[in-house]
Amino acid sequence: MNLWQRMNKKEDPRVYENKDGHLVRSLKVKDFLALGVGTIVSASIFTLPGEVAALHTGPAVAISFILAANAAGLVAFAYAEMAAAMPFAGSAYSWINVVFGEFWGWVAGWALLAEYFIALAFVGSGLSANFRALIAPIGLKLPASLSNAFGTNGGVIDAISLVSILLVALLIGHGVSRAARVENGLVILKVLAILIFIVVGLTAIKSANFTPFIPKYRPTTHGPFGGWQGIYAGVSMIFLSYIGFDSIAANSAEAINPQKTMPRGILGSLAIAVTLFVGVSLVLIGMMPYKMYANSAEPVGLALRYAGHPIVAVVVQTIAVLGMFTALIGMGMAGSRLIYSFGRDGMLPKWLGKLNSDRRPNNALWTLTIGAILLGTFFPFSMLSQLVSAGTLIAFMFVSLGIYKLRPREGKDIDDPSFKIPFYPVLPALGFLAALIVFLGLDYQAKLYAGIWFIFGLIIYFCYGIHHSVLDKKK
Repeated sequence: MNLWQRMNKKEDPRVYENKDGHLVRSLKVKDFLALGVGTIVSASIFTLPGEVAALHTGPAVAISFILAANAAGLVAFAYAEMAAAMPFAGSAYSWINVVFGEFWGWVAGWALLAEYFIALAFVGSGLSANFRALIAPIGLKLPASLSNAFGTNGGVIDAISLVSILLVALLIGHGVSRAARVENGLVILKVLAILIFIVVGLTAIKSANFTPFIPKYRPTTHGPFGGWQGIYAGVSMIFLSYIGFDSIAANSAEAINPQKTMPRGILGSLAIAVTLFVGVSLVLIGMMPYKMYANSAEPVGLALRYAGHPIVAVVVQTIAVLGMFTALIGMGMAGSRLIYSFGRDGMLPKWLGKLNSDRRPNNALWTLTIGAILLGTFFPFSMLSQLVSAGTLIAFMFVSLGIYKLRPREGKDIDDPSFKIPFYPVLPALGFLAALIVFLGLDYQAKLYAGIWFIFGLIIYFCYGIHHSVLDKKK
């Protein structure tokens, strides 16, 4: 077998069924809806709308959210069919391994791994910014050295982010069913906080803040501002808001009745999230001139204080900080299952694929946790946002194209799923194109770091993974 044939060797789906059969199936539709909404409606709903409006779109930030949601929705259909047909741990990595071959599965999985490491650090940074803004009015302030990433505004380490990620790892380490119960409660609280903000904010809207709705285009040091160029840049920056449905798919090996559970969880959580994002974006812009959101990681609290509602700001931000733990839980669960999948298949050291005595992949969980803490230590909040999107979009493109390889095998060596992507074969192609267009809109730095991560992944694959892979043992 030559190198090219070896790289394209496919895993037998029955192998994953047997390996993942050791995981505990305990998650229901409501758990996946909470997981999806909790991860999608994460730090980004409380942080990104103001930043994107100030940097790129002006009042038209809601258009960027809608366009990003349409792109994500096209991919979500492909995810729903894949997850129903192949409810394996590791989501895109495992699926692409089965339909395209080991090397392509590794590329998709490695891209997703960047997402989970960076997303945990990103949400931790957002949680920290909101918590610090919350305690500042009562005279409590951490020194700069413990408040910011290394080398940023006198920072050494973001202590609140570090403690938050550690607490979540401890919770997940005690079992996903327990983590899911905490997640469900926090998601209800978070949605309540968002609704309170929208209702109160509607009383403070000034129509002048929406004019002009799409400002005139001009280049800036941060990239394009205004016009459709600015809206396009906003889409690329916002897209990370919608990556949460991958976290649902990554836990599909722990789903009860995945044929029904997975499509409902993926598509349902995305629909809820889009509604909330657009509502918050429009209210934020109406409450305060968009330029005032520049360099603020807590625009919701800023807008409420500006409108003369400091008590409501405290209530909403308190719930928001608690609610951000839902995204940390979702990303921690999904990312650890992906690393477990790499270890399970021998692509990374096998101890990462080991389960403890309670059948939990805690070796993988703590590897993810330490990596996210290091990233949050060295990269500031603004840099992390676009870096998340790059890896996710690469995986989304693979999954969209993977439907064409999956369909001929459904009902044969792969289960025939109860949910299938509509308007086949057109919709998978549109999903691929949408993800590609958003990827091309990322800034140069995001593409550069994605390229460096990709090269690093190739080195690991050719120096370690291909030689230790379980598939390599099957001659």
